[in-house]
Amino acid sequence: MFLDQLNWRYATKKMDPAKSVPEEKVAQIVEAIRMAPTSSGVQPFELFVIRNDKIREAIRAVAWDQAQITDGSHLLVFASWDNYTEARIDAVLEQLEEERGESELLTNYYTNLKGMLLPRSAEENAAHAAHQAYISLGFALAAAAELSVDSTPMEGFDPAQVDEILGLKEKGLRAKSMLALGYRQEEGDWLLPMKKVRKSTEALVTEIN
Repeated sequence: MFLDQLNWRYATKKMDPAKSVPEEKVAQIVEAIRMAPTSSGVQPFELFVIRNDKIREAIRAVAWDQAQITDGSHLLVFASWDNYTEARIDAVLEQLEEERGESELLTNYYTNLKGMLLPRSAEENAAHAAHQAYISLGFALAAAAELSVDSTPMEGFDPAQVDEILGLKEKGLRAKSMLALGYRQEEGDWLLPMKKVRKSTEALVTEIN
C-alpha cells in the first residue's frame, strides 16, 4: 500500500554507492514531477537530472559535503523561474492552444494572469515560482517511495554556487531544492534504526464540519 511505502521512506543519510537506481524508475519519478500540479498550470521551474560524477562532486562541495549527492546514483535539482514574464506566460498559452485549440476563455484567463503577476516584484514572483517547484518535489518523494527508491531532499546548499555550476542564472533560473536518489546502506545509516516520528493526527488536524 502507498501509506506503507510512505512509512518505509525516510531522509536517507547513507546511500550505497555500489547500487544504482534503474533508469526506468528514474523516468517514472521524473514523470511524476512533470505531472505535478502547479498554479494555473504554468510549471515555472525546470528539472535537472544529474548523473555526471564531476558535477555532483562540485555540487557536494557547496552543499555541506552531503555524501548522498555522490553516493546516490542520481541527483535531481529543482530550479524555479527567477520571475514571471510576458514571454513565459505566452509560451504556456501557446502550448495550450496547440493541444486544446484556441479559446477565448483561455486567452482571457492568461491575459488576466499576466495582469496579476507581471506588476509584482521579481522577488515576489520568484518566491511564488519556488512554491510550485516544491509541490513537484513532494510528488517526487512520493513516487520514489512507491517505487522503493531511497531519496534525500535537500535545501542545505549554497544556491548561488549551484546556480553557477549549472549555469542557471543566464537561463533565468534559481536552484531551490535537490533530491538525491539511490539505495540505503543499512550498516552505515544512523537514522535507519530509529522510529519514524510524526505529530499525532489529533495534534496536526483540526476537523471543521
